[in-house]
Amino acid sequence: MALKSYLITLGLLSVFLITTAAATTFREAPEFINGEECTNSLIHVAMTLDANYLRGTMAAVLSILQHSTCPEDVVFHFLWSQHDSDIYSSINSTFPYLKFNVYPFDSDRVSDKISKSIRQALDQPLNYARIYLADILPTQVDRVIYLDSDLVMVDDITNLWEVDLEDKALAAPEYCHANFTQYFTSAFWSDPEYAKTFEGRTPCYFNTGVMVVDLEKWRQGGYTQKVEEWMIVQKQKRIYHLGSMPPFLLLLAGNIKGVDHRWNQHGLGGDNLEGKCRGLHPGPISLLHWSGKGKPWLRLDSRKPCTVDHLWAPYDLYRSSNHLFE
Repeated sequence: MALKSYLITLGLLSVFLITTAAATTFREAPEFINGEECTNSLIHVAMTLDANYLRGTMAAVLSILQHSTCPEDVVFHFLWSQHDSDIYSSINSTFPYLKFNVYPFDSDRVSDKISKSIRQALDQPLNYARIYLADILPTQVDRVIYLDSDLVMVDDITNLWEVDLEDKALAAPEYCHANFTQYFTSAFWSDPEYAKTFEGRTPCYFNTGVMVVDLEKWRQGGYTQKVEEWMIVQKQKRIYHLGSMPPFLLLLAGNIKGVDHRWNQHGLGGDNLEGKCRGLHPGPISLLHWSGKGKPWLRLDSRKPCTVDHLWAPYDLYRSSNHLFE
């Protein structure tokens, strides 16, 4: 009888610990207050919500608020492919004062257009949600900063928000020294019609994990449909290797507003196959981006971090099991 009571007690304790862990996975972030110079002019930021990347999302949000002069003016627009009450509760409990909205993204809208790429994570429908921002966000949001979940910002987001897009629909750092041809297959370059795609412009690589988008110009240009058209071509002829980025390049490379490279120190996750450690590029830094296979939270947890991962760690709000028992 004593053994039975002990087992029941142990079972109840296990349930309590699991429930507590789910409710306190992340520590509560401090409240951030606007500076005196703020004018209540809203800054809109769009990100996706995925359980596998939630730890990264939390760190990214914290970094943005922490370095912002006007953190109360930042509004987050989160997109998810399915309702998850645990994720929603985590955001509320971690950032009680955060201004945010959550929008459903219909995976069926894009799933039949996705081609297998070199890394499975790139094939998830939610990875393509950035294409549909102009359709999903309210029409009164005419400009948005789209950010991936594997980054931290170490500068005032206002400086990125206020970039002059001139007459362009999109602004991002351009990398014109990169070998642009490598992003497309020989089937693309050997086709006379496809090879004419970039005529009249000088295409440069840009990373779609950090973008300032004029949603009104995006709608006017019908860019969502044009990106989808390239995805359909990809399904038929395999003209590129990576996931959602190449259609953006096909459509807009050489026709965007270039932003200082400091706003996307990308590639810190290594390549898409092995995720080997990489160092920082020379120059000033406003945003650190772990694009590639290696993610800082996974490498830190495995006790095999890269040097750059220690730059992400101060923004990690995750409570480890050690925190729970302490």
